[in-house]
Amino acid sequence: MPRFSRRLSIALASAFTAAPLYGLVSADRATAAEAEAAAVAKVDYPLSIQGPKPTPVTPPTNEELDSSIERGVDFLVESQRASGAWGGPQKTKGLNIYAPGMASHLAFRTGTTALAVMALCEAREMFKGERRDRVEAAIDRGQAWLLEHSDELVRAEPDQYVSQMGIALYSIWGHAYAIHALLPLHERAAGDEELQGRLKKLLEYHVGRLKTSEFINGGWSYYDEGAKTLTPSGSPFSFSTATVLIALKEAEKLGVDYPEPLAKKAVASILRQRYPDFSYAYGEYLKHRPRYDINRPAGSLGRSQVCNLALRMYGDKHVTDEVLKTWLNRLFARNGWLSIGRKRPIPHDSDFGVAGYFYYYGHFYAALCIEELPEDERRYFFNHLARILLPLQEKDGSWWDYPLYDYHQGWGTAMATSALVRARQDRE
Repeated sequence: MPRFSRRLSIALASAFTAAPLYGLVSADRATAAEAEAAAVAKVDYPLSIQGPKPTPVTPPTNEELDSSIERGVDFLVESQRASGAWGGPQKTKGLNIYAPGMASHLAFRTGTTALAVMALCEAREMFKGERRDRVEAAIDRGQAWLLEHSDELVRAEPDQYVSQMGIALYSIWGHAYAIHALLPLHERAAGDEELQGRLKKLLEYHVGRLKTSEFINGGWSYYDEGAKTLTPSGSPFSFSTATVLIALKEAEKLGVDYPEPLAKKAVASILRQRYPDFSYAYGEYLKHRPRYDINRPAGSLGRSQVCNLALRMYGDKHVTDEVLKTWLNRLFARNGWLSIGRKRPIPHDSDFGVAGYFYYYGHFYAALCIEELPEDERRYFFNHLARILLPLQEKDGSWWDYPLYDYHQGWGTAMATSALVRARQDRE
């Protein structure tokens, strides 16, 4: 079996689990309930709370965080296109990710633009004066682009390579991250009912498109190699399913709900891919290969954070604070296994099948996991997270992990900046 798939953008993986499916309710954070859940997790999944600890780090100063965030924000503002979007189908190379038709690039551009807008919205309150004005103007332009173009996002049409490559469903990334951007944009538009209405309508569109993109057996993937039916019938991936579920949970804050039976099917898909140590398989399509390299803990470093968070948000009491802390510590202590794939031009051409584009993705969701912890326990984890991200910032203020046309600096910078903003806000 090949080390990485012939599609050159996903690795072969899968897993199984005997974990029960919990209802779609928020986890009870009361002390007694949390203690009970921790006890259950310890008995049912003792490996989920065992793992390495990182070496101590010197906490970054506020000045270090502020400077890095400013440089990241400046890069986003300066790299925004005249259209208001970020990224495009330029910077091709000898090896390019399969991207059939302009629908694929609209998906990449929508996702990248949404992440950039999200990061700028999160950072905007840190600035005053001229920099604040430039940030607000960039948000306005990005918002206008999303309103004008992101409701054109649909799945790509199959092309002449469909029998070899399957159907590309990159649209799920655009839909999911558009939701993440529309929430802060809606809040920012307070007092403007007409604009808020347009933003909510667009949110409803993206949620609706995700409904039609869910796989027949639950969950989402960005490839469908099954029967190539209208309802995708291939193998959902753990992390893409978790990404979408988190976005859908965010959409509920504006009263835009997703059908509970479909959400339950998606949760069940992730659970089928979870191992006893809370590593997660790449996808269901190699369900019975638990020791395949990318399914092992080092290969799951970029997936376990997002999958743990999604399951916790949908009521899985096995994902306790201790589980989150164990996997955050593992991410920091074993970061080299994730970092070794960073900037490599061939996806999954690395130890444990790691692809570069999981790097800032994994750390972005790590920051969201940290926010799930009690306030008095967050600083330690944010310090470790910041100490990893700060030295990786490029001279131009960007972060990037995988050369994907001209989208990578936009999404990498947005995710890293968002994570650092959370680390900085924790000190307020």
